[in-house]
Amino acid sequence: MMILAFPDYLTQAQRLATRLNAPLGEVNLHHFPDRESFIRLPPSLPEHVIVCRSLNQPNDKLIELLLCAATARELGAKRLTLVAPYLCYMRQDFANEPGVAVSQRIIGNMLAGLFDDVLTVDPHLHRIASLDQAIPIQNAISLSAADEIGRFLKQKFDYALLLGPDSESEQWVATIANKIGFDYCIANKQRRGDKQIEMTLPDIDFLNKPVVIIDDMASTGRTLGKAAGLLQAAGSKDIYAVVTHPLFCDDAEAHILQAGIKTIWSTDSIDHPTSCIKLDALLANAIKAII
Repeated sequence: MMILAFPDYLTQAQRLATRLNAPLGEVNLHHFPDRESFIRLPPSLPEHVIVCRSLNQPNDKLIELLLCAATARELGAKRLTLVAPYLCYMRQDFANEPGVAVSQRIIGNMLAGLFDDVLTVDPHLHRIASLDQAIPIQNAISLSAADEIGRFLKQKFDYALLLGPDSESEQWVATIANKIGFDYCIANKQRRGDKQIEMTLPDIDFLNKPVVIIDDMASTGRTLGKAAGLLQAAGSKDIYAVVTHPLFCDDAEAHILQAGIKTIWSTDSIDHPTSCIKLDALLANAIKAII
């Protein structure tokens, strides 16, 4: 078995390789002036190769993943496992009007054709119950960062109120709150556009309570910023945020901090300065369970 890492996930892959007592190989990656990708793998591969790369900024990465997987097969890999803690193209899961590409199904089928196993963390699934409905292979494995986030928060706080910014976040927020004995509540959110958010808080007392907003990802930052503004208006002074996937597009991080959130913490699903909650133990245990 070998861990094969792309450069943008190398640090996390090194920790994973240590936990699995497996050798680490690196994908050599170069971009030509016209943005075509050059890929070179180690010339000798074992039968089982675990490819590690989070799929944020996915358009280039998916092509490079295709080149990597096809080349690994040519070099003798019999089993390919993809570890992609952030999984892209999951939001468009049905054709809401004629002509819309159902990207979840298309990209899911692509990954199923390349890999024998796919492991990810807290994917953005809406209308399907399990990941294998999007990626039709036996080992399409969706892991949860709830335990890691819960342990982190328990170290930081004796008590805090956990807030989920919308109904989709309740699955994670409720699990974390129940594991560590904190209270939680869920806001009501309606999205009017990529950066237009309407939100109302539940009718409870936020006065002087420390509040941690928990969400699966931060993209534009507008959801977290809106929640922070409402919490300040409701009397909460210490407001924090935890996200599983720190996408932070454009001015997102600055917007969140300017909105009144004191600190942002995230997992290392994507390499970012806020990434302090490590996922290597979670991923290593899942890999051990399937080999």
